[in-house]
Amino acid sequence: MTDTPPPPSWGQRPDKGVPPKEPKKKKSHRIFLWFFLAVQVIFLIWIITGASSGEDSSCEGMTGDALRVCQDAGDVGTAIGVGLIIALWAAVDVILGITYAVYRLSRRQRA
Repeated sequence: MTDTPPPPSWGQRPDKGVPPKEPKKKKSHRIFLWFFLAVQVIFLIWIITGASSGEDSSCEGMTGDALRVCQDAGDVGTAIGVGLIIALWAAVDVILGITYAVYRLSRRQRA
């Protein structure tokens, strides 16, 4: 006859002396962080180029009040354009933030 150990009863481990293996943790790649930073850099470049594009040759040949009004109108247009870029930037950041929050909630371990 062969001596075989009895099967373990439920709840008991056959290898009592060996600690259980811990699951390997996944390395976080931080893809969202780099994407978010890239979007910020793009908007920053857009703001800088938009603000510096206020110089226009359409005011050439004008003098006095006409020149001043033409330059002021160009400055107002530049300010409106930069303001719209900033508003779009804020909206994109809010959308990215909500998307990241939903992603994190969906990946969270349930207790």
